[in-house]
Amino acid sequence: MRGCIKGPAFHRNITIIHRRYQTSPDAYAKVLEIYAHDRELRSGTALHAHLVIKGLSRRTHPASKLMAFYTLCGKPTDARKLFDEIPQTNIRRWIVLIGAYARCGFYQQTLEVFRKMQREGLRHDIIVIPSVLKACGHLFYARIGEVVHAVILKCSFGFDVFVISALIDMYSKTGQVEKARCIFDEMVEKDLVALNALVSGYAQDGQPEKGLSLVEKMEVGGLTPNLVTWNTLIAGFSQKGEDEMVSHLFDLMHDKGVEPDYVSWTSVISGLVQNFRNKEAFDRFKQMLNHGFCPTSATISSLLSACSAVANIRFGKEIHGHALVIGVEKDIFVRSALVDMYGKCGFIDEARGLFFKMSERNTATWNSMIFGYANNGYCNEAIELFNQMEKEDEKKLDHLTFTAVLTACSHARMLDLGQSLFDLMQEKYRIIPRLEHYACLIDLLGRAGKLNEAYDMIKAMPIEPDLFVWGALLGACRNHGNIDIAEIAARHLSELEPESAGNKLLLSGLYADAGSWGNVARLKKTTFRKRLRKFQGCSWIETI
Repeated sequence: MRGCIKGPAFHRNITIIHRRYQTSPDAYAKVLEIYAHDRELRSGTALHAHLVIKGLSRRTHPASKLMAFYTLCGKPTDARKLFDEIPQTNIRRWIVLIGAYARCGFYQQTLEVFRKMQREGLRHDIIVIPSVLKACGHLFYARIGEVVHAVILKCSFGFDVFVISALIDMYSKTGQVEKARCIFDEMVEKDLVALNALVSGYAQDGQPEKGLSLVEKMEVGGLTPNLVTWNTLIAGFSQKGEDEMVSHLFDLMHDKGVEPDYVSWTSVISGLVQNFRNKEAFDRFKQMLNHGFCPTSATISSLLSACSAVANIRFGKEIHGHALVIGVEKDIFVRSALVDMYGKCGFIDEARGLFFKMSERNTATWNSMIFGYANNGYCNEAIELFNQMEKEDEKKLDHLTFTAVLTACSHARMLDLGQSLFDLMQEKYRIIPRLEHYACLIDLLGRAGKLNEAYDMIKAMPIEPDLFVWGALLGACRNHGNIDIAEIAARHLSELEPESAGNKLLLSGLYADAGSWGNVARLKKTTFRKRLRKFQGCSWIETI
């Protein structure tokens, strides 16, 4: 059928299909499944129009497939419009849309539809519960997850293994691994899905040893771990930097007849990158290739992150070459990592070229390019790109997007725009300011010489200022010669970094500029007496 439904003669082919299957909704549904699998948006939209003409678009089966099709093609809004057109008495439309949203990663939309379902007083369906719990887990919405747990208890859905496994996964992902363990222990029939969800929770919570202990206990009871279980444990111990345990797990897998795969190697590489052991990560990558495993987009993305962290353009270009050879260079996550790597290495033209060649961009892609512009002095371009993102992909803006554009405003001394964006972030996008946002705004006010306003803002912050916030204020005081506020900032920095001499040296320079040599001598004595360390400067950028 695939050959019949593609190509330039699409509308003629639709007519052929129509005659062959005599307008059978099931036949059209099968065609829509193919279009959804191949992400054939244009052809699927044309088929949708054909179904509207034939009066079939609102029938349950074709309508369900259309909603799934639009969701898989990245058009959740179109799926929702279709949902709203289906008669409200049809309960299946809720099940289909919630399931499709959750499968495709549209988690906010999943919860929005579920809330609407509740508001309309519809009975809770056991089929939608795992999808809703999945959304809660990925969004770290513990409170909503607990509400859904209450629904499970109220409706007596606890007998369903899929519901219980999803509940364990939700609590694990939201950092409530002990609750997940309690639910697991209460299960009559424990299965691998639930076990792997709990082991993953322990690994994410930094307790892989508890995950391993649980696996050993379940083995005694007859539940044999699979490759997913072992890979999860490898990832957990790798992230903690426990090399001996990682090697031990590889040996255990071999003893039990389980062969490591590319995921096993990628987990080790990712753990090394997260612990800033970049050279070892590259060495492991070479070992992976020598063992005959082909890297995936996840492997490539992890290695590119390592290159970005130390601005190693030589290795970055090598990894880019591997991505081209194995055919993952156009993967959205790899492209995003490439944009980030080239931007952080100062190769802004390469980053820009990759960015504008992308037919699809996610939040990380936009953020990486805006950061790249801002950190390389292309501040106007960063702001223009932010405006483009807001116009084209408004829902993709997140807290990092605003950190990037505020950084650009800070470097370009655009105080009014920076303050406007800070307000926009809160009022329109409901993003609560984080420390990095405050640090950017303090830096902006400081560069403009508005030190009293900057200090007032710090005092009014609803969260405790960190060393970056106080450091931005101290740097501004140094530039504008304000000793009074500088002393306050330096005192707070001393509490946050008691072993660092850098802040005292900065304050000492300010005293020297003001001719206050007595204070200079006093600070030098304090630095010597407390044996404070002045860290030597170094460069992480590798030349080619």
